[in-house]
Amino acid sequence: MNQASAPILDHMAALADPIRVRMLLPLEHHELTVSELCAILQLPQSTVSRHLKTLADDGWVVSRRDGTSRFYAMAVDELDLGARQLWPVIRDQVGSASGAGQDARRLPSVLQRRREKSRAFFSSAAGQWDRLRLQLFGGRTHLMALLSLVDDRLIVGDLGCGTGQMSEALAPHVARVIAIDGSADMLRAARARLEGSSNVEVREGALEALPIEDGLLDAVLVSLVLHHQPEPGRVLAEAARVLRPGGRILVVDMLPHDRTEYQQQMGHVWLGFSEDTTRRYLMAAGVSAVRLQALPADPDAEGPALFVATGRKA
Repeated sequence: MNQASAPILDHMAALADPIRVRMLLPLEHHELTVSELCAILQLPQSTVSRHLKTLADDGWVVSRRDGTSRFYAMAVDELDLGARQLWPVIRDQVGSASGAGQDARRLPSVLQRRREKSRAFFSSAAGQWDRLRLQLFGGRTHLMALLSLVDDRLIVGDLGCGTGQMSEALAPHVARVIAIDGSADMLRAARARLEGSSNVEVREGALEALPIEDGLLDAVLVSLVLHHQPEPGRVLAEAARVLRPGGRILVVDMLPHDRTEYQQQMGHVWLGFSEDTTRRYLMAAGVSAVRLQALPADPDAEGPALFVATGRKA
């Protein structure tokens, strides 16, 4: 046996069961909970948990806790040489099987469930969103965040614009603002607010598939949006797509917290983001020179502490 083949053989036992390979297929691109994997593979929790342990013991998956949930993902960046050589071969073989095809068809509906809580909240909250936002985070947050961004030559995308508060603040200081949101109720409030801002264009669209052409924007703003998104990394990758080379991205969101009631009351998907998680998402999206900073707490705010992260499209 030559030395080059040995690392591959070390991992063959872990992938000998087709169920474990089927689990890795969605985990290669998505963070999923045990219950979500159960729904995708249509298997009982005990079976999924047992196979996850085998994959974790062999270094195929990693996990992280977010509130009361634990999310699993394939350890793509941490696989050793043998695993990297073996995975494409196994993936091609099992990925074309009927079971994996059924899993792939169930995956979008499982991810859709994450969105339903946020959508239900926004459908009923547009009228009181400004008051709620002020109550949770205070009135100075948007002004402090904008200090890192304002330039009168910028074409800026306000992604997840909500009722248009940030777009309204930006409009007098930049060349053009394109405000995007997926909630029709929020957009009605935004259009009313921005009626007098001639350089603001309001568009309806999903943040995972922005209605903006490649490389149009000089800067994008993603403010208090990511914690509502099922796939934050995908949103940031899409934000990077619409940036010109060297364009800037600015993210404002919550630091990790334990307010699990937000998931029920306001449709939050994530309980904040650590510095490492945010940096990883941005770097995976092709953003370099990433800087993160906690924002000063507003003494009148009732919500968790916030951070601002900035970087440039490589």
